[in-house]
Amino acid sequence: MRVQLKSIICATDFSDFSNRTIPYGVALAKEFDARLYICHVIDLSSIAIYGEFQLDPVGQQERIKSYAYDQLEQLIGEQPVAWEPLITVGRTGEEIARLVEEKEVDLVISATRGRSGLKRIILGSVTERLMRTLTCPLLVVHSPEHRFVDPVNQQIRLERILVGCDFSPDSSLAFQYGLSMAQEFQSELHLAHVMEHPAYQHLLKPPSATEEEIRQELRNHLTAKLNAMVPREARNWCSPQTSLLEGRPYEELSRYAEDHAIDMIILGVRGHGLVKTLLVGSTTDRVVREAPCPVLSVGTGVRNE
Repeated sequence: MRVQLKSIICATDFSDFSNRTIPYGVALAKEFDARLYICHVIDLSSIAIYGEFQLDPVGQQERIKSYAYDQLEQLIGEQPVAWEPLITVGRTGEEIARLVEEKEVDLVISATRGRSGLKRIILGSVTERLMRTLTCPLLVVHSPEHRFVDPVNQQIRLERILVGCDFSPDSSLAFQYGLSMAQEFQSELHLAHVMEHPAYQHLLKPPSATEEEIRQELRNHLTAKLNAMVPREARNWCSPQTSLLEGRPYEELSRYAEDHAIDMIILGVRGHGLVKTLLVGSTTDRVVREAPCPVLSVGTGVRNE
């Protein structure tokens, strides 16, 4: 599978950190010759951020839309990329999901405050909901972080990609995205599986085997599964680095990314394979908040063209 990005949505609520999605969108749109949509969803329950304090049913929405359009034009500047503003009114998560279907979008880029807290519009539960409802991958960026896009010249430096693997269908789809991105940008590909021993009880040997023998056989089994994920033809250009980690998945994956200067983590949103708790629910959300780099989440409903 080769990832082809024909259209991209950058979501912003005009806060400084959410505007960090723009350089990523511009750089990726240039790289893939994609259509770029800059999206702002107007939340009338928070009209104070637009300088509106009095309810004016006739002119309020038009004034806010005009303000939002001016803001988007300033954000994109003179970048030589085909782009279009998307300004709608409603609930952020629902509107973005609707626009993804309407525009047949291949990637959404959103922002979260990460370690510094979850506030405002395109954050927290909205980002978490988008992970589970979008029919395209979601790239989440936050600050502070290790960037793979230079915010000044929009050059992509995607040197190292980490894929979290639990051998489920969603994890396998995340791997396919990782493999394609690694080939596209000639990146190092790192595959990591986090071992949580209670989940492996059905693989344990009879009591006659020593604990060390059991652990070693288990590690051999999992290492073989990781290596088997990489197609033979891909090894002509790719020498993946496989790692077995032990502990809490979100902590171990974030630590690995920090230690190895990873530029992007790619995760499946729902993992229900060998280890049901590896990349499920709050784990992916926690990786998004804790990771030192952008995280690409690939959900169950993603279109696989």
